[in-house]
Amino acid sequence: MAENTDRFDSFSTVSIHTGQDTRDELYNCRSGIPPIYLSTIFRYPEAGKGLNYVYSRDLNPNRAALESAIAKLEDGKYCNAFSSGTAAISALGYLIKAGDHVICPFDVYGGTSNFWKNVANRFNIEVSFIDTADMETLEKTFKSNTKILWLETPTNPCLRVTDLEGAVKIARKHKDILIVADNTFATPYFQRPLSYGIDMVLHSLSKYINGHSDVIMGAIVSNSEDIYRKLESIQINVGSIPSPFDCFLVNRGLKTLSVRMERHQKNALAIAKYLEQSPYARNVKYLGLPSHPQHELAKKQMKGFSGMVSFVINGTVEQAKKFLQSLKVILLTVSLGGVESVAELTPLMTRENVDQAELDKLEIYETFIRLSVGIEDTADLLHDIEQALHEALA
Repeated sequence: MAENTDRFDSFSTVSIHTGQDTRDELYNCRSGIPPIYLSTIFRYPEAGKGLNYVYSRDLNPNRAALESAIAKLEDGKYCNAFSSGTAAISALGYLIKAGDHVICPFDVYGGTSNFWKNVANRFNIEVSFIDTADMETLEKTFKSNTKILWLETPTNPCLRVTDLEGAVKIARKHKDILIVADNTFATPYFQRPLSYGIDMVLHSLSKYINGHSDVIMGAIVSNSEDIYRKLESIQINVGSIPSPFDCFLVNRGLKTLSVRMERHQKNALAIAKYLEQSPYARNVKYLGLPSHPQHELAKKQMKGFSGMVSFVINGTVEQAKKFLQSLKVILLTVSLGGVESVAELTPLMTRENVDQAELDKLEIYETFIRLSVGIEDTADLLHDIEQALHEALA
């Protein structure tokens, strides 16, 4: 008989039950699932004595339930949910001031890169884009005015991994550094950066955590009440808060996160193995492949490898386009992390404003394909890729 600790803190149990207690809700109702609170206002019992909820921009029961669940899944104490992942990224810009310096991966998500290059630079914030996986380069990049070390591991779309323990060790040699880790690709199911000493974990909840491609939302998790209160002020005063209905949907998506991530991983590994043997593909990258240059590091700091695969078509841009247009199950579109598989030609779809010479340095060649592998039948996905490659290149 298993030991009974009364903790009930396994990932699946937490993702299903945290924030779901409705026993003290309105109307003395004990519903199994929290209702959607669309009300923007909540009544005072008497003048000057408000309850937990007053106005939904400040806080809403659906947002509170979601934030408590995400915080617990990341082994954090606090969570701030935002109207988008980009809103969460932007909120962190408010934590620093003109003249400060930020270190960021050179292959970071395009939205993050655009914010630091095109928005933050207007406020005289200096940004260094470097290979954060290279500890020697990272150490040399810190300055006296460095205030944020931004990590993304694995990176989007190059699937590079940064040694979280090593990066934190270097950053802690310097004063007043905030360390941020974008955990969107891994999710808390496979990786929990706070356990390595990271200050804040960022998510695009639109991706794996929601998992159904029907919500735009972001979140930041931390163990610092000071950080939480500062971000709470930004939520309220900038107004970048998610709707109650969207919070309800993401909370629903959380309940199947563990099941979905296992299936994403299973399918992605099968596809990566197939592509690695295909004469029509090269530069196949998947963290679960022993051939990935950082496979051992990924094994060390992650408990799984998620569902993202990238590869380069052994052919022309026109053949790469034909491959994508020949897919019958996998959708030709951007974004990732949904139950459905999607594919993109990255240089023409999500990095179209970046010079190809710059992309080549990141190994995002002109026929670079990013696959977000869904949870469909494995054999169907393999057949779809096989027939599309044959149609385009045979």
